[in-house]
Amino acid sequence: MSDAFERSRALFIRRWGEMGANWGISRTMAEIHALLFVSSKPLCTDDVMSQLQVSRGNASMNLRQLVNWGLIYRVHQAGDRKEYFDCETDVWQMFEIITRERRRREVEPIVETIEKCQEMVRDEPKRGRNPQEEDIAEYERRLNEMLEFLNAMNVVFNMIIKGGNKGMKGLTKLLAKFGK
Repeated sequence: MSDAFERSRALFIRRWGEMGANWGISRTMAEIHALLFVSSKPLCTDDVMSQLQVSRGNASMNLRQLVNWGLIYRVHQAGDRKEYFDCETDVWQMFEIITRERRRREVEPIVETIEKCQEMVRDEPKRGRNPQEEDIAEYERRLNEMLEFLNAMNVVFNMIIKGGNKGMKGLTKLLAKFGK
């Protein structure tokens, strides 16, 4: 393979890993995902270890996590006892999987926490004139706004996922016209 091709692959894998780390997943997990995404054939754990210079434990743990997310899947190769892995390459399917997993891990817990915080304040018995009433009212207002924002973002993500590639192209054109 050409040197430019190998450097290009390495750059993509490294940047995908850096981006994944900013999203709250391990750099190695994101790099393994990127490696499988750019590989034209399934890879075994030994291939992943060799190409990314990671330990067997690190490779195995992150491969298992990627399988759990649904971003990669196990592939059997006839005559070989090794476990091979391939990657979802449909970008829209990947976006949906990542969005769903991030929503489950990050958004849903904070929504539950906000609702619990609202309930705690709402259930507090009112005892006449409370010197903190204004603080409490402002706190409730801010929690409400955050909850409304998160719910709105959920609706937007659901619409984007439902519209898929065709819907996104139309939305992009509409937004480009709006931005001018």
